[in-house]
Amino acid sequence: MAQNKYLAAKLKNYLREDKIQLWKPPYTNSYQEAGEELKALALQYSARLNCNDNEIEALLEEIRSKAVERGTKNEAYKMTGVATLEVALPTRMGKARKNVLETKLVITGKELRSQIAQAYGLEENCIKIIINKKQLDLGKTLEEQGVTHNVKVMVLELKLSEEETRKKVRSEEMQQEEEAVKKKEMNKRMQRTKKGLEILAEREDSMDSDRAPYLDIANQTGRTIKIPPQAKKALFLAMGYHEKGRALLKKKEYAMALPFLLDADKHFCECGSDLLNTVDNYAVLQLDIVWCYFHLGQLDCLDDAEKKLLAAHDCFRKCYGENHERLVTIKGSSGREKALFLRLYLLQGISHYHNGREREAGENLQRAHDLFKELCIDPDKINSLLLLGFSAQEARLGLRACDGNVDHAASHISNRREEKAQIRREERAKRRKRLEDINSLKSMGYSERTAREALHNAKGDLELAVKIMLENPHLLLSDDDDPVPRNQFQVPQESIDQLVYMGFTPEAAEQALKVFKGNIQLAVQTLAHYGGSLPAELQTPSDSITPSDESSSSKDSPTDSAEKRKKRKEGRGKTQGTSGASTDEDMEVDAVNEILEDIPEHEDDYLDLTLEEEELVINEYLSYIQHLQTQSQ
Repeated sequence: MAQNKYLAAKLKNYLREDKIQLWKPPYTNSYQEAGEELKALALQYSARLNCNDNEIEALLEEIRSKAVERGTKNEAYKMTGVATLEVALPTRMGKARKNVLETKLVITGKELRSQIAQAYGLEENCIKIIINKKQLDLGKTLEEQGVTHNVKVMVLELKLSEEETRKKVRSEEMQQEEEAVKKKEMNKRMQRTKKGLEILAEREDSMDSDRAPYLDIANQTGRTIKIPPQAKKALFLAMGYHEKGRALLKKKEYAMALPFLLDADKHFCECGSDLLNTVDNYAVLQLDIVWCYFHLGQLDCLDDAEKKLLAAHDCFRKCYGENHERLVTIKGSSGREKALFLRLYLLQGISHYHNGREREAGENLQRAHDLFKELCIDPDKINSLLLLGFSAQEARLGLRACDGNVDHAASHISNRREEKAQIRREERAKRRKRLEDINSLKSMGYSERTAREALHNAKGDLELAVKIMLENPHLLLSDDDDPVPRNQFQVPQESIDQLVYMGFTPEAAEQALKVFKGNIQLAVQTLAHYGGSLPAELQTPSDSITPSDESSSSKDSPTDSAEKRKKRKEGRGKTQGTSGASTDEDMEVDAVNEILEDIPEHEDDYLDLTLEEEELVINEYLSYIQHLQTQSQ
């Protein structure tokens, strides 16, 4: 199949280069038949390709006849709106002639069934029609069911006496049912993934990870970095969908993986070009999508594949440096990332081959082969590291980072473990300090949301956070669950008396307590800060003046490239619904846990390619190139 695809692509390239239009004279005569010049053209191209004359002539005739047929039908469809359907009749009727039916697409499925029955002498109630692997809905129009010009139609006969026909129909129905179940399950999985990612994207790193697991984004050294809020959610969703797709790729569930990968691509494009130029995630995603195309046999996606491979190549160059100098500076080596370039060169070689560019294909496949020999790891060396207590993944990555030196790899892995442990300790300390500060502010009477926002704006300075809240009165109006409006809140007289005893006027005391719904601490702090009266913003409180989830609009920019998202282990597996939890809460917990299960333990998991599958594909396509070279000698 691959070689036939190559020959057809090569012929089409020759035809374009030589500006030959097979559907026009002298290659097609006035009767739409092949002209004699087609044989001469076949001889010319078979000599160039060193192939059999008859094989090339047959391929040229196939290209010519399809072009003529397509042109004729397209012109008729444009002028009349009458579509041509290719009808495959039951086998008992033979295949002596080609069966085509012309019809408008605005008719119903029932009307089409009637037309087919009349045209071919079949009983209308004893046939079923299959189009695009789906049974035709008799009540809907052809347009509504996605039927297009030049579509293929399968006609099944339903006479009970024909056991084979019944089995065939049942098989088709079961296939449709299975596809419907798969589609329904895919939609459910997509919705669960989206729900889980959105929940995690909204959670802040200052939350208690034992109570609510969350995600953060780390740079290439493993330290958390700050992302502008607008880009943060898109980046979380993009990376989340990518991880889900990668988890399915590992299981070789390519048809299931592709929709998640394409969704990831969509969300990455919402992150902005500046961010995409500094992270390698986007490049890796492009490789994963094209790898999916290849395994699904989607050769029609080659044009898109070429664009994605070019985007991956450009992204790697910008992230790693022209000669990987930036990567070496940050990580100390580029050995692990070479596995990505191996897959890039391999996919580029495959794409070039199927587009008839054997020279470029050979160059890329040879580069992939050379990298494979460089990255191929001696099993004895891996076993040596396993005996030292390292995992197989750590061993592979460590040996590639250290050019196969076992001692250096062991030291490299140990150092990396300690670096990650230190980063985790520092991150935990930061979170603990932040939680303590939030609790301190809550003990002063501030709401949790207000405390988080103020600390964020104060970059963790507790005293400055208090000052920010007092100088921005709208932050003091917490959005709590109390349904009673502030202007209807009944202030206890004893609370007013307390503030009056402190020296405030009864009017100011009542107004402050009403605004803060009886919170004496907030009322006292605010009145004291503003000299005994409320600021203008609080004197006429409005329900519309409340902080929202989007009120924090950080202007921070990433300080480094966001390479991998880290999962906080302290919280994994500890989010459980209580006995009184609602069904919605249980579903949220399940959605979040499903996301966490798909996130790999090791942040460099995406670099850990065993290359076993790549080796087979490299050898297969190199054999095609060698065959072409042998023919040309």
